[in-house]
Amino acid sequence: MGNSLLSILVLAGIAIFLILRLRSVLGTREGFEKPRAEYPGAEEATRVKRDFEVIDGGVDHDIVDNVEAGTRAAENLAAIKRMEPSFNVAEFLSGARGAYEMILMAFEHDDLDSIKPFLSEDVYEAFASVVADRQAKGLTIDSQFIGLREIQIIDADLDRATDEAEIKIRFVGETTSVVRNAEGEVVEGDPQAVKRQKDIWTFARHLGSADPNWQLVATGA
Repeated sequence: MGNSLLSILVLAGIAIFLILRLRSVLGTREGFEKPRAEYPGAEEATRVKRDFEVIDGGVDHDIVDNVEAGTRAAENLAAIKRMEPSFNVAEFLSGARGAYEMILMAFEHDDLDSIKPFLSEDVYEAFASVVADRQAKGLTIDSQFIGLREIQIIDADLDRATDEAEIKIRFVGETTSVVRNAEGEVVEGDPQAVKRQKDIWTFARHLGSADPNWQLVATGA
């Protein structure tokens, strides 16, 4: 009996010694204790790195909220954003919305000088030819912009050799418009009738250039 008790005490002592040694080497953890920061700011740096990885590997809603994910347009918009991080799709569409009304009304009212910086040379010459023809016939257009019912990116392209980006947009607007002759008489249209106008415009810009403006480089319907 005495020998058995002595053996138990010896084994217990050895066990306690091993536990103390393990605690001194490994330390202890309680629950979900956070790892100790090894240097000032280490915990914040870890958090920032974690958040960056989530954003970097996640979905860019600025793109997929405006074009279908996985499409050519989405891939090229992502490439544009990588080349020029300040580019924002939602902000671009907001600017395009304003540009559409401004350019359309300036064209209708023969005021091309005010929009010339926003047109490519080819588009400006095409618009100028139409305006010159109207003026030669003594015709004027009385037009009002009612609103934009739809604006949608239908394609985007990036020429990596020249760093020129192009974004094609479909507009559906509503206007009133009448054509008057030199005497002011209405020869076409109804000032009370709202008509729906559909246009497909392509805007382009050289990424990295000092000029932030996108130019209208092509028009269609």
